[in-house]
Amino acid sequence: MIDPIDYKILDLLQRNARMTQSEIAASVGMSQPAVAERLRKLEQDGVIIGYAARVDSRKLGKDITAFIGVRIEHPKYNKEFSRRMIQHHDVLECHRVTGADSYLLKVVTENTESLDRLISEVVRTVPGVTRTLTTIVMSSFKESTYIQPAESEPTTAPDAATASQGKRQKAKPKRQK
Repeated sequence: MIDPIDYKILDLLQRNARMTQSEIAASVGMSQPAVAERLRKLEQDGVIIGYAARVDSRKLGKDITAFIGVRIEHPKYNKEFSRRMIQHHDVLECHRVTGADSYLLKVVTENTESLDRLISEVVRTVPGVTRTLTTIVMSSFKESTYIQPAESEPTTAPDAATASQGKRQKAKPKRQK
């Protein structure tokens, strides 16, 4: 069970994954070994699934970010489609969705030529794919990996200063006449 101290630890790590266990311990008022044990348990329970550096894709030669909606003709093709997308290095995210499409992909690639190759030589060659619809990102105003836990106290997301977000307000009950 995740308690308020775990939520605080998760908040700190999502804001700065390079924070040391000693720094976390000082922030939450615990010893470093106690924090290490909590981190081990959060990792073991699958709450923390990994640590990663966020990088600027353009500085790595990947100038195009795109979202690709993919329609699959029958669910029997889902497993193979998922397997193939997981293997491709330019596919950052692959989500099975409802609506007009079966999947939504987030891809980052070098240029429009490499995007075209990805769509025509990889995505559309998977058995069962009947349609793709690609949207190229022109600019991004917010990209975040921060997840606000559902049961914790609301805090300001680390990217909130750059994205105009309103505070959620509770709906006021209507008066009956």
